[in-house]
Amino acid sequence: MQPVPFPAYLERIANVWRAFARRVASVLPKGLYARSLLIVILPMLLMQSAVAYIFMERHWQLVTAQLSAAVTPDIAGLIEFHNAMPGPAGEAELQRIANDVFDLDVAFLKPEPLPPVLPKPFFSLIDPLNNSLSTQIARQIGRPYWIDTVGRSKIIEIRIQLDDAMMRVFARRSAAYASNSQIFFFWMLGTSLFLILVAIAFLRNQIRPILKLAEAAENFGKGREVEYRPTGAREVRQAGHAFIEMKRRVARAIDQRTTMLNGVSHDLRTILTRFKLSLALMPEDGETEALAKDVLEMQNMLEAYLAFARGDSGESSAMIDMRALLEDMQAEAERHGRQMGIHVEGETLVTVRPNALKRCLTNLVANAQRHAARVDVRAARDERYLIVTVDDDGPGIPADKRELVFRPFYRLDEARNQDEAGSGLGLAIARDIARSHGGDITLADSPLGGLRAAVRLPV
Repeated sequence: MQPVPFPAYLERIANVWRAFARRVASVLPKGLYARSLLIVILPMLLMQSAVAYIFMERHWQLVTAQLSAAVTPDIAGLIEFHNAMPGPAGEAELQRIANDVFDLDVAFLKPEPLPPVLPKPFFSLIDPLNNSLSTQIARQIGRPYWIDTVGRSKIIEIRIQLDDAMMRVFARRSAAYASNSQIFFFWMLGTSLFLILVAIAFLRNQIRPILKLAEAAENFGKGREVEYRPTGAREVRQAGHAFIEMKRRVARAIDQRTTMLNGVSHDLRTILTRFKLSLALMPEDGETEALAKDVLEMQNMLEAYLAFARGDSGESSAMIDMRALLEDMQAEAERHGRQMGIHVEGETLVTVRPNALKRCLTNLVANAQRHAARVDVRAARDERYLIVTVDDDGPGIPADKRELVFRPFYRLDEARNQDEAGSGLGLAIARDIARSHGGDITLADSPLGGLRAAVRLPV
C-alpha cells in the first residue's frame, strides 16, 4: 500500500506554524522564574480583562446611552425654537436660553457642506459616546449632522444642517458621556501589580530549591564537595533525593575502582620489585642493562595507566594562585633546560583541584616542548571561565586528526600525543582532568605557527 502524500498546502501551513512557534519562543523569557510568572499571571490578567470589559461595556454603555438621550432632546428643542422664531432676535434669545438653561454653546453659521466624517477614536471599543450620540441624533432629530468627539478632550462639537443655516453646538463631554477608560486602566494596573507581587512572593520560594539543586549538580560536575539537603515542593525534593542517590552511587563506583586499582598496583609493583631485586643480584652485562631498561619502562607505563584509570578523583578542590602555579611550572622547565613564557590576565585566584590541574597543564606543556623550540602559556579568567592556552612553534597536528589524538593509546607518526613514558596517554589524561572539572580541551592552529591547546574550565 502506497503512503498517502502529505498535501502541499498542509505542509505550508505546518511550516508557517513552526516558524511562528520559533519566533514566539525566541521572544519568550528563557528562565523558569519568568516563565512561571507568565503562566500564573497571564491567564488571570486575560480573565480579569474579559470580565472587566464585559462589565464596563454593559454598564457604561447604558449610562452613556441615557446621557446622550438626555442631551439630544435639548438640541431638538432648540431647533424647534429656531424654526418658530427665525431671525437675529430669535437666534440671540435661543443662544441665551441654551447657555443659561441647557449649558450649551450654540452658534449659527452660514449654510455650508458638513465636514468629512472623522476617524473613530483609538478606544472606540470602550468609548461608546460616538455611537450612542449618533444613534440618538439620527432618531430624535433626523437631520444631516456631524460630530467631533475626538478633537477636544472635554468638549463635544455637534453640527446640524438646518434649512437656512448651520447650527453648531458645543456641549460638555461629561453631560453626554460617562468616561470609563481611566477606570479600566487603573483597575487593570492595580490588579496586575497585586497579582505580580503575590506571584513573586510564592514563586521565589518554589524556584529557590531548584536553583540550589542546579548549583549542587554543577559543583558535583566540577569535582567539588557538595553539601545539599532537598527542600521545596514534593517533586523538587524527589529530584533532590534522586541526585543524592546518584551521587552516592558514583562515589561508591569510584571508591570500588580506586580500591581495585590500588590492589592491582600493589601486586604489579611487588612483581616489578622482585624483577629489580633479581637484576640487582645478577652480574652486570649488556643483557641485564637491557632488562633493567625494560623494567623501568614497564614501571613508568604502569604508573601512567593507573593514573589515567584513577583520574585523580580523590583530590579535593581548593583555591590556588594561577600565576604561582605557572611560575612553578616555568621554573621546573628552566631546570630541565627549556624555555617557557607565561602571561596571566584577570583574577589569579581560582578554585580547582590543584594537583590535577597542574598535571593537565604539565602534560600539555611537555607535549609541546618535545616538538617545539618555543612554548608560551597564557591564562585568562573572567566571572565564568578560566582559559589556559599552550602555544608552540612545532609541526602541529592535522585538523582531521585533532580529535583522534585524545583517544587513549592513539599515536600519530609525529607522536605528538605521547607522554614521556611513551604510553600514548598524555593528551587523554589532560582532557580527562579538564572534563572532570566540567570543562574541556580543544586543539587549533597557534599564532606561533604550531599547535594551540586551549583548556577551558568553569569557575
